[in-house]
Amino acid sequence: MAGGGAEGPRPSPHGGCRCPRRCGRSYSAGGVSPGVPLSCPLPGVPKAVFAATEGRERFETRVTALENGLRVASQRKFGQFCTVGLLINSGSRHEAKYLSGISHFLEKLAFSSTAQFGSKDEILLTLEKHGGICDCQASRDTIMYAVSADAKGLDTVVNLLADVALQPRLSDEEIEMTRMAIRFELEDLNMRPDPEPLLTEMIHAAAYRENTVGLNRFCPVENTNKIDRQVLHSYLRNYYTPDRMVLAGVGIEHEQLVECAKKYLLGVEPVWGSAQAKDVDRSVAQYTGGIVKVEKDMSDVSLGPTPIPELTHIMIGLESCSFLEEDFIPFAVLNMMMGGGGSFSAGGPGKGMFTRLYLNVLNRHHWMYNATSYHHSYEDTGLLCIHASADPKQVREMVEIITREFILMAGAVGEVELERAKTQLKSMLMMNLESRPVIFEDVGRQVLATNTRKLPHELCALISDQRKAAVKRLEGNKYLVKVS
Repeated sequence: MAGGGAEGPRPSPHGGCRCPRRCGRSYSAGGVSPGVPLSCPLPGVPKAVFAATEGRERFETRVTALENGLRVASQRKFGQFCTVGLLINSGSRHEAKYLSGISHFLEKLAFSSTAQFGSKDEILLTLEKHGGICDCQASRDTIMYAVSADAKGLDTVVNLLADVALQPRLSDEEIEMTRMAIRFELEDLNMRPDPEPLLTEMIHAAAYRENTVGLNRFCPVENTNKIDRQVLHSYLRNYYTPDRMVLAGVGIEHEQLVECAKKYLLGVEPVWGSAQAKDVDRSVAQYTGGIVKVEKDMSDVSLGPTPIPELTHIMIGLESCSFLEEDFIPFAVLNMMMGGGGSFSAGGPGKGMFTRLYLNVLNRHHWMYNATSYHHSYEDTGLLCIHASADPKQVREMVEIITREFILMAGAVGEVELERAKTQLKSMLMMNLESRPVIFEDVGRQVLATNTRKLPHELCALISDQRKAAVKRLEGNKYLVKVS
């Protein structure tokens, strides 16, 4: 340092901002503006708008019922985009009086040509103008048409959804293409190394033999040529009625959504006519129990040079409860406590390595490839299942081990494992509900079933309130009767 007293930094002639743009320095080549350091605001950028911290009432789900019975539900969420869709109380469980596979057909035919749109491409181009994407999913009890797009295009989105659901053309060409797509999907399903989708079908078929949720979700091959426009219209006339629908939206204002619903879904006559629904199936699920077995040769199926291991997959399930009952939360905690996964899963406690199926099954029996717990719940019943995989020579031992785990549920419940399961369940719930499409589905399904919605903080409070006695009550009342 040169002699003399220490001299402090000289004040900038630009008011303290040491921006190279003002000082004539540039760190980047090309562009309208030279490089700007992180300490300075970018020129020409609008001022940021941040979400305000407001009371919980701002995030409550609002529900309005229209004159025709259709319900409109909305949830506010900060952001430029919204997710809007129609959820209809219709699925494979309602096909007892029809050809099995209609819901599967409707799922594949969704967002095809309508009264206003000449083709699927025209629909996609319309959505593209608003940065939108669309999807349709059919389950055992619900079919869901959804669109995610810029919130400014709400009017276009609701118009499109109404047209897709109520005015589909169902042309011969589209139906023939759907038949081909379904045949390919069924072939792919039978060759897929992951057996979980087929096992889920089989466990439902065994538990509810030939009724409601036990009916096949996938269209049988022999029905693909039998389902035509007349069959579809006959089904739609009974189940696509306004009183069985919910228009749900996340990320939009409730009043706007209600106005759009009145404009496009009130007083609209569907393409199949407005005749009164006659043959609506209101059957309650009847748990029968049973066994379904399928033998498959996978020796010629391989994803690479190494053949797929020859394994036997089993799924054992027992009746639980519907999502409307107070025991639903204890069952969800119990399912999380069982946990499990694949024998090659990586991770630590956050990955469920301390759940019962890891500690008692996979860590002790190295020959088992998989042991995973699942909980399926519907408006009138439910299933708690364990899926396991092992070498065919050890099937008997595998069944005994999994059955023993069901029986051990009636034993002591540790305080630590219960708290861990509750924490994991709350964590999973909150992480999933960070996604806008997940919030949309949660809003739609809850309003469709109960006309209201439990908010996340309410569900977390219910989970936190669970005690060992509640889980023990489930195990004693529901399980031992069925396992013995």
